[in-house]
Amino acid sequence: MSGRRRPVRGDRGLFRSASRLLTLVFVSVILAAGWVIWTYRGPGPSAREGQVTDVVLPRGASTSQIAAALKSAGVIGSRNIFYLAAKLANAGRRLKAGEYEFRSGQSMASVLADIAQGKVVKRFVAVPEGWTTDMATDAVRAQPVLTGDVAAPPEGSILPDSYPVARGEDRAEVIGKMRAARDALLAQLWAGRSPDLPLKTPEEAVTLASIVEKETGIPSERPRIAAVFENRLRQGMKLESDPTIIYGITKGRPLGRGITMKELVTATPYNTYRIVGLPPTPIANPGRAALAAVLNPPKSDEMFFVANGAGGHVFASTFVEHQANVAKWRAIERARAK
Repeated sequence: MSGRRRPVRGDRGLFRSASRLLTLVFVSVILAAGWVIWTYRGPGPSAREGQVTDVVLPRGASTSQIAAALKSAGVIGSRNIFYLAAKLANAGRRLKAGEYEFRSGQSMASVLADIAQGKVVKRFVAVPEGWTTDMATDAVRAQPVLTGDVAAPPEGSILPDSYPVARGEDRAEVIGKMRAARDALLAQLWAGRSPDLPLKTPEEAVTLASIVEKETGIPSERPRIAAVFENRLRQGMKLESDPTIIYGITKGRPLGRGITMKELVTATPYNTYRIVGLPPTPIANPGRAALAAVLNPPKSDEMFFVANGAGGHVFASTFVEHQANVAKWRAIERARAK
């Protein structure tokens, strides 16, 4: 009789149960892994409204807080999977604050990549050269993502440019950036100015540059016009600039018509046909080129300029030459009137 023990039915049943359990666990792990991968790389939730979802991630937010904000906004399907993916990718420290717009159905992987790369929404307030501070302030007030109110700063105190702004930023801070940019540029240009300018202060330079800015839209003419005005200041001649008259009437808003004879002869602090020297304040915000032209003008003996009928000006050194140029311009005006 053999001493070997035969397997009993209970052993076989236990083995089969263990095998089924292991199979079930294996399948569950595979399914769970597939779900995680699909949740991370597959299409994300649809936007609740429209085709994009706007989310602002505050500065200093942790990975967990960012994940919660995205889940709350309906951008991602799982807060935990986003958090785990960010940690595994070592992206936690690279997630950047700011305003983001996520497409409807954008994958979690793409959302994480956008935040890590800082693909924030870029918004700007543009201030063209020659705008008044009232116009610039109106543009800042009109940007709906900004907060707070702001009063118009002094004329000529901001630098025309395109300024990036962020949702929730204070309007007064935006104007402050524009003023700081002008102060920095003016200090730099004033330090490198020509030594023989008929200008005593940086503020006088801004005032003259604002007149140059409004006299021409042709960049190449700015230095030449600046030289003419400075030659006239040295000689004690009136500047006789039409834009100064308009500023005295409308504070720089477009007049919408020609200047009348009454306006030409009426004395105001800004009518440079009546006053000698500069007006009391700038008449606009001059750009970099106009400021540079005034502070480093070319050497010239030209004293006059008048429109040439083609969008620019013709220049003269003597009054006789200037009168001939004016006669040509009047003829062009008469022909156009007909």
